Amino acid sequence: MRALVLREHGYRLSAEELPTPTPGPGEVLVRVEACGVGLTVLNYMSGASRVHAEKLPRIPGHEFVGRVAACGPGVESGLEGRRVMAYFYLSCGACEFCRLAHEPLCRNLRGQVGVASDGGFAEYAVLPAFNALPVPDGVDPIFATAIPDAVATPFHVCRRAAVGPEDTAVVVGAAGGVGIHMVQVLRVFGAGVVGVDRGASKVESLRAMGFAAVDATEDTWPQQVREVAGGAVTVAVDLVGRPHTLEACVDLLGPRGRLVVLTTFRDVTFPVSPARLVAGEIQVLGSRYASRWEVLQAARMVVEGRVRPVVSEVRPLEAAAELVSRLRDGTLLGRGAVVPTGNL
Repeated sequence: MRALVLREHGYRLSAEELPTPTPGPGEVLVRVEACGVGLTVLNYMSGASRVHAEKLPRIPGHEFVGRVAACGPGVESGLEGRRVMAYFYLSCGACEFCRLAHEPLCRNLRGQVGVASDGGFAEYAVLPAFNALPVPDGVDPIFATAIPDAVATPFHVCRRAAVGPEDTAVVVGAAGGVGIHMVQVLRVFGAGVVGVDRGASKVESLRAMGFAAVDATEDTWPQQVREVAGGAVTVAVDLVGRPHTLEACVDLLGPRGRLVVLTTFRDVTFPVSPARLVAGEIQVLGSRYASRWEVLQAARMVVEGRVRPVVSEVRPLEAAAELVSRLRDGTLLGRGAVVPTGNL
């Protein structure tokens, strides 16, 4: 099969011909139809996230969708031919956290698809059957690549922060792969939403979708958010994860406000005043991916038309570097996707 291989941390992927993998016990072989390209895979490739060089070489790509081509021992053969999407976390399915549908907190976590095991930047990929979730009928495989992360993560955020119709939320990084779905899911949960991103084109895209939006190119963007929101916000979701954005988000929060943090950059910290937290009963919440149940609920929202996946650019597998470049430049709206040439 053809695959893109990361041999050292950086942005260079090597196009290679590799043996098609064989599924082992409890695994399925997936013929990849499309694989999403977002900042999570970019951060992994660059070494910015918590990864180790000894896990290389690796085929990246965790947001892949495809048809089950073969089943390993112990897997029902009825799965063959079924369209599935990859669940990111290699969870055990047996510990108390997995049994409670908190799989990202698995006590026996083996890592992530595309990090600890090969991912979907290839024509074929092997997944534990536990990680192969059904794609609803009628959902295009390219759009389906946004479901297991870019849509499911916002769904988990809204549940973590108990978002409701009385909330006003700000999303920093609102035109990115997760952000452009975060604003939609927040609206589904009833919140008013203000999106923040850099550049006139991204701001206009958010406005075209019906959202209030502020350009973060201006240093005065927090004040602009206050003006657009009509005062303090109750929920701040930071998808940029830099000290200045995290501090700004805390400052924007009113009484009983919640800051939701999703980024995991090494060595990034920011000061928070305990007095400020206590006086306003402000919460700082970490949010880690989504459960398998939440991924299925995210798919349901897409089927029902309440969330529209935004996959703005599609490239052949061998042209993945073009999407990586767009992501690095900050010019890609929403998600991108790569598709094996035979599936174009």
